[in-house]
Amino acid sequence: MRLSTCLVFLLLGLGLAKAATAGDRPRPFAAFDMAGPSILHDPFDLAFGPDGRLYVADKRGDRIAVLDPETLNLVESVASGQVPDVHDISFGKNGDAAVAATGLGAVLIFDRLEGEKPQAFDFLPASSTEGVLAHSNGRIYATTGATGRLVAFQDGEEIGSVGGLFGTHDVAEAPDGSIWVACTRNRRLVRYSPDLKELQVLDQPKFGFRAPRYLDIDPRGRLVVADSDAQRVLLIDPDGPDGGTLLGVLGDGSPGAGANKFANPEGVAIRGNDYYISDSGNNRVVRYTIVTN
Repeated sequence: MRLSTCLVFLLLGLGLAKAATAGDRPRPFAAFDMAGPSILHDPFDLAFGPDGRLYVADKRGDRIAVLDPETLNLVESVASGQVPDVHDISFGKNGDAAVAATGLGAVLIFDRLEGEKPQAFDFLPASSTEGVLAHSNGRIYATTGATGRLVAFQDGEEIGSVGGLFGTHDVAEAPDGSIWVACTRNRRLVRYSPDLKELQVLDQPKFGFRAPRYLDIDPRGRLVVADSDAQRVLLIDPDGPDGGTLLGVLGDGSPGAGANKFANPEGVAIRGNDYYISDSGNNRVVRYTIVTN
């Protein structure tokens, strides 16, 4: 590693010695590592598969793009043309993949997501869905943008829902099994129990959300949120004092393609000390590396 890069990492580490407070300008919580080639077509959310590869919902490509997480190069295209306007992908503990095919108004369930034309074994109706979660409890949770609901499915059947969630995007599972939903239109994040009881709200006045889209959650329960219209990615401790703490921010608030720059970031996936972010306006995935906890 070059000396200049080492100095950047050292300075970031020193800056993260304490969390950002209301009186501080939020600091970057990770350092830019690399950018993949601009070969995607408006990539949205992304997730690691059981094989360790990175699966990207390539929205305007109507496919799942599979990337090598080390190089960010394209390895293969999966389900090309089968998942129109795809927005989200989530893998269950058994390896099944749930895919939010927005153009079909449905979630497709695959037992093996590989090859040009994999066969879905289930079709769950979810009008204008943009977010899906294959929960560790075996249920599938999906947002329905047209009807403003978060719907729970079990064994292919709807078993419950909660309303008032128009314009929602992601659904993500916390380490304790609770569920976070990104309510883009209302500029907030809402936490639910697996039985869809509301537990917590993180809202715009405190965190400055403009358009929270997709998120991932680290093993400590901290949220990494792509706030797309704000051109930034937030690290939030939802269990911090006074209803949560903003720990750091990536992105300087203006669109671009350099370090600490995004053009409408959409999806987030965490692996170890690395953050993978769909830099949608630049048609690529970028990787940032955490400096210190």
